[in-house]
Amino acid sequence: MERTVLVTGGAGYIGSHACKALKRAGYRPVAYDNLSRGHREAVRWGPLVEGDLAQKERLSKALREYGAEAVMHFAAYAYVEESVEDPALYYRNNLEGSLSLFAAMRQASVSRLVFSSTCAIYGIPEKAPIGESAPQHPVSPYGETKLAIEKALFWYGGAYRLSFAALRYFNAAGADPEGEIGESHDPETHLIPLVLEAALGRRESLDIYGTDYPTPDGTAIRDYIHVQDLAEAHVRALSYLEGGGESTALNLGTGRGHSVREVIAAAEKASKRTVPAREAPRRPGDPPALVADSRRAARVLGWSPKVSTLDSIIETALAWHARAR
Repeated sequence: MERTVLVTGGAGYIGSHACKALKRAGYRPVAYDNLSRGHREAVRWGPLVEGDLAQKERLSKALREYGAEAVMHFAAYAYVEESVEDPALYYRNNLEGSLSLFAAMRQASVSRLVFSSTCAIYGIPEKAPIGESAPQHPVSPYGETKLAIEKALFWYGGAYRLSFAALRYFNAAGADPEGEIGESHDPETHLIPLVLEAALGRRESLDIYGTDYPTPDGTAIRDYIHVQDLAEAHVRALSYLEGGGESTALNLGTGRGHSVREVIAAAEKASKRTVPAREAPRRPGDPPALVADSRRAARVLGWSPKVSTLDSIIETALAWHARAR
């Protein structure tokens, strides 16, 4: 019999890929999404319950009616700049919404949670690669809310016997290799989709924010992790909790960073087109490099990225974007 998992934000980019991975692993994913930023057509591997995180009773009812044994929690706003401009929106949706979810889980006697956290909790790191014990000094309300949720989980775990895995991933990228789902945000702020839109002639040019960083080519370096590898890590984290694993927080990344110029070069190679770009000043708070130390995830979950080469990320994303319009 299929075990049921409630996936908040299951109509979103990473959530929908997690639903597909859950289905493949023998679970029944139930997507819970208000569709404010998700896409109905991305829900393909189980039912959709339309609802908001603030609706505790609706959450509790969905957990009970579908017999959910665990929750994967992706539902959150995730634009750093927007969070600075409107922090109330982020504290209300991300933090208050998560507390509402945790209350619903207690009400429905569901005690396992895989939480979508972020490397944004580290802020501007002192060194790279970044391990889980690195100082946590977020530089945006987005990062602050994710860190606050992690702290709440720690205390909830002890008081209410909530078992959780907080997965701190770096730059999610790429698309489903089978082409069924991909990345679609409005507005789009992620580098790889922006580069591909410029390559496909759908964007006049790409802005390169900062060319004077202390990196080999002067542009910022990020650790790009394929969304399919992220989805697989979430399924492994769930299996780990089902097996009695202790609550934990884990970084997810490749341990290798790529600069903005390297991403542009890879996109030009894959698309056989030139990416029009213009140089712009650095954005406040952007660190020179963000690269994960994911060795702990390898030990705890037996997980390692399988399709997260830059070429694979670009190729799957390009195939998705070329068909998407």
